[in-house]
Parts: sequence; structure tokens; C-alpha cells
Amino acid sequence: MSDYNPTFWASKLHFYITGVPFYNFPYTFGYLFSLGIYANALKEPAGFEEKYIALLKDTGSMKVEDLAEKHLGVDLKTRDFWEEAVNACMEDVEEFMRLTDPLVRKA
Repeated sequence: MSDYNPTFWASKLHFYITGVPFYNFPYTFGYLFSLGIYANALKEPAGFEEKYIALLKDTGSMKVEDLAEKHLGVDLKTRDFWEEAVNACMEDVEEFMRLTDPLVRKA
């Protein structure tokens, strides 16, 4: 890791091949699930740390739908949780676009 390799991504097919959903889906699901958890923490910060630790303790012994219901009080089969996660992602994208806009950087 001491040497930077600008084409490292090209040696890892799973980074960019979209036709293999069984491989890419877990990454996307995990990322959006973590953003949804974070959005939940921002809405109800009081006592969240304890809920999160309890969720982590149950990971591996429960289905994710049951974890979310038990520890976050959310139903993963509804759109609300996922829309909040996507909105958090979009905020990051918009900030990236703003920071990389050549007109903004000149100001």
C-alpha cells in the first residue's frame, strides 16, 4: 500500500462489472443499510449507541429485516428507510459535484 497505482481498479473485475449482481449486491446493500442506520441515528441520537451495539451483537444470528425491526424499529420492506439512505448518499454526491466544479474552485 506504500505505492500508489492509478490503475489498481482495473485489476479488480468486481469493481466495475455490473453484470454480476450476486457479487455487487451485498456491497450496495451493506452501504445503503449503513447509511440508513446513520440516518436513524441522526433522527434519534439519544440512546442510539446502545441500540447500535445491541444490533451488532445480534448480527449473524438474525435476518437483517428482523435486526432492523428489533433494534431500529423500521420495516425494511417499506421505502422510507431506503429513501433516507439514498438521500444521504445523494447529499455526498452533490457535495462532491460542488467541490469538483471548476467554476466553484475558482471562487
